[in-house]
Amino acid sequence: MPYPLLQIKDLQVDFVNETGTTTAVKNISIEVNRGEIVAIVGESGSGKSVTSLSILQLLPAPPARYAAGSILFSEDGQQQVEMLHQSASALSKIRGHKIAMIFQEPMTSLNPVFTCGQQVMEAIKQHQRISATEAKARTLELFEKVKLPNPSLLMDRYPHQLSGGQKQRVMIAMAMSCNPSLLICDEPTTALDVTVQKTILQLIRGLQETEKMGVIFITHDLGVVAEVADRAVVMYKGAIVEQGSTSQLFHAPQHPYTKGLLACRPILHRKGERLPVVSDFLEGKTTIVSPKTAAVPQAPSTEDILLKVENLNVWFPARKTFFGKPLDYIKAVNDVSFTVRKGETLGLVGESGCGKTTLGRTLLRLIAPTSGAIWYNGQHITAIKKDALKDLRRNIQIIFQDPYSSLNPRMTIGDAIVEPMKVHGILNRASQRKDRAMEMLQKVDLKPEHFNRYPHEFSGGQRQRIVIARALSLGPTFVVCDESVSALDVSVQAQILNLLNDLKQEFDLTTIFISHDLSVVRYISDRIMVMNKGMIEEMGDAEEVYLHPKQEYTKQLIASIPKAAI
Repeated sequence: MPYPLLQIKDLQVDFVNETGTTTAVKNISIEVNRGEIVAIVGESGSGKSVTSLSILQLLPAPPARYAAGSILFSEDGQQQVEMLHQSASALSKIRGHKIAMIFQEPMTSLNPVFTCGQQVMEAIKQHQRISATEAKARTLELFEKVKLPNPSLLMDRYPHQLSGGQKQRVMIAMAMSCNPSLLICDEPTTALDVTVQKTILQLIRGLQETEKMGVIFITHDLGVVAEVADRAVVMYKGAIVEQGSTSQLFHAPQHPYTKGLLACRPILHRKGERLPVVSDFLEGKTTIVSPKTAAVPQAPSTEDILLKVENLNVWFPARKTFFGKPLDYIKAVNDVSFTVRKGETLGLVGESGCGKTTLGRTLLRLIAPTSGAIWYNGQHITAIKKDALKDLRRNIQIIFQDPYSSLNPRMTIGDAIVEPMKVHGILNRASQRKDRAMEMLQKVDLKPEHFNRYPHEFSGGQRQRIVIARALSLGPTFVVCDESVSALDVSVQAQILNLLNDLKQEFDLTTIFISHDLSVVRYISDRIMVMNKGMIEEMGDAEEVYLHPKQEYTKQLIASIPKAAI
């Protein structure tokens, strides 16, 4: 019979600094039984990660302070350990051994100077008295268990030599190395391809069933919750607003916040229809949407070609001789041809490594093509000179995937928006450029008074708005959106998609929207182009490709979308 592995009772976590005290978690109570998966759902800032880090006492103290409550862990259902009162040495015996954790970003969790095999072996030897040979054999066995390709080869590879999905598998192998009773998964599938996400979810579920573990699965993706969780806890602003079985959460949500999270998924809405956001539900402005509204109207067709790509190749040397002559190539983009019409949004879909980002950057000539031709507005741009390229980039802009790394942390956001206007000689005086920047901030639902603030003072969604304002400040006619909503909370994603739709109409933009999420691409695109291994797999009307895919690869992508997202 299942018994409580973990009992969190009336936990309150504060962060104390010179300016005052912020309560991050407010009197929450959660129970996790052996053999079940409990999902903690909520947006950024809801307190999910603070809760999970509190279990293992990983929050820095100060500024973190456990103001109230208890966290009781019981491996056998008899003897309970109060985690909040354990010494550092006692905690080190529990962490990674009895309670393991898979962190959100594997690249920052893995040490870049040690091989993947060394890092898993270190975790094993930390808690088990076995020889290096035995630890290596156990690591190979774990790599096979988490379905890593060619485990013996990956043992000697460094984290940067692995894909995102492979790195996450290494983290799972490390977490499973000592057969923990409780596994905490903190957003382990965020920003992963849907196919990789599906395999990771199946892997965690399979390991949980065979090892009879309890699992806490933290996510903002409700589709993932439906795929893996037995029970769900919904958090908002540090408090639990709703909890119950997964089916109850999806079929009879009680709290307006939960209803908002469910309703703002793009797949429930027609193309061009305004997506509801959580604030609408909290203010009582709207009700939950039925999936019956999901039919997408046909986009008006136009034959005015703005962009034409012919037999484009982008190859990178894979191996070279001692003298630097390439022996082999990675064909990132391989003989690709397509057109984009004026005013159209072309969705570009595929898994990591399929070449979609390389293609997007090559269109802006940020990457030089190996061969082939790109025509923009009738101009052959693959061989144009540097000065002409500068003018071209005023008309073709890119919104990068990660707003954190695409904004200079030492520049105010006002200066970040003004800088490209200076470079391209737009407007004559600094005061005019400042006015234009403030106007653009208002266009993306930010305030003019934000002009002198720095990027770290904004949330991820707000930073993405700033990047959009910077791109549009030049008045481009063509924009490449490179995974611009992939790592955002579902409600923030809805806000950005609404914003992109509004700006597309206002500025008469033509867009290539790059994503690995077919449900988002279906909502925002007129046509979809599916890429696989550098080549075009399938292309056609968005609704047709989504509902009636012709190629097996496209069918696999669609089949990998979590059931609750459909």
